[in-house]
Amino acid sequence: MSSIYSFNSSISSISPLTSPRKSFNYNNKYIPIIHSSLQGTVAPSVAEPLLLNAVRGEDVERPPVWLMRQAGRYMKSYQILCEKHPSFRERSENVDLVVEISLQPWKVFRPDGVILFSDILTPLSGMNIPFDIVKGKGPVIFNPLRTAEDVDQVREFVPEESVPYVGEALTILRKEVENKAAVLGFVGAPFTLASYVVEGGSSKHFSKIKRLAFSQPKILHALLQKFATSMAKYIQYQADNGAQAVQIFDSWATELSPVDFEEFSLPYLKQIVDTVKQSHPTLPLILYASGSGGLLERLALTGVDVVSLDWSVDMAEGRRRLGPDVAVQGNVDPGVLFGSKEFITNRINDVVKKAGRGKHILNLGHGIVVGTPEENVAHFFEVAKGIRY
Repeated sequence: MSSIYSFNSSISSISPLTSPRKSFNYNNKYIPIIHSSLQGTVAPSVAEPLLLNAVRGEDVERPPVWLMRQAGRYMKSYQILCEKHPSFRERSENVDLVVEISLQPWKVFRPDGVILFSDILTPLSGMNIPFDIVKGKGPVIFNPLRTAEDVDQVREFVPEESVPYVGEALTILRKEVENKAAVLGFVGAPFTLASYVVEGGSSKHFSKIKRLAFSQPKILHALLQKFATSMAKYIQYQADNGAQAVQIFDSWATELSPVDFEEFSLPYLKQIVDTVKQSHPTLPLILYASGSGGLLERLALTGVDVVSLDWSVDMAEGRRRLGPDVAVQGNVDPGVLFGSKEFITNRINDVVKKAGRGKHILNLGHGIVVGTPEENVAHFFEVAKGIRY
């Protein structure tokens, strides 16, 4: 690692729920090791990646750490690759490129989670929904779905046929990473996928999908059911090909009121979780929805193992609202990575102490922002990996 990534700062991670036990030397600083009152930990499985042990409530020495969008546009190596391969779909649908991009942050930062480089819209072509991802514009759905006839044309997703490169890439990633980190897959949640295909792309007001939901709910439910069935299969496919945990992104579910979330998102998320747990009972499932402060308790009702919090929720409050049985992920504001190294360190420590010991994956509250200094990302990982409970 380049010398620009070096730092020298102390880490203090003592929360009101913890008491100091001892200290260890890290970068010539003595750092308190904390012990939390959070109960229910058991001896760790040495052969398993740290992230999996933490999610399962085993006794770990520190919170595992990875960052959403850790492979991407802020990295110079990714920018160079994009010059040779300007099409996002090529980068995300070519096995060699997917593997190379997924491993870029692993080679530099050694995170505890290595997430597949892909997109939540990747399955759409295999469902007879043509799309592209255009630089500077984002997702474009060529024929937005608005009618019952449109929904009838949507095919059930068969990942083995439509996205074999995903399975191949995950298999290679497992071999490359071994068990030094967990290989993560991901999918889009039904309502979020439906939002894109009904709106025709990204949206500010979600007027088209809400018009459909509130005037012709049967049509929307039919579409949501197809996505639920397909995404459950996609998660199973990813797990069968090497994913050791899978994150479900329901990015736009928080555009719904709580009562509408209970109708148009929650039942389909529960269906996905129930289906996957029948075939893969030990596969950790993580659920992320940005701006989810008003829905936390409902997110836990989905049955996922981990709820990923965005930065608008205080970690201690989120932990309390979710209860001890649900692991948490997050939730440093991505903007913090534009701050000084001391500021970054302090925010990391604040999140860790509020999360308490165990069942916590340290992460951002959203993806890394374009333009984030790479050396600050390196600092984030170095501080995080130096923490000891």
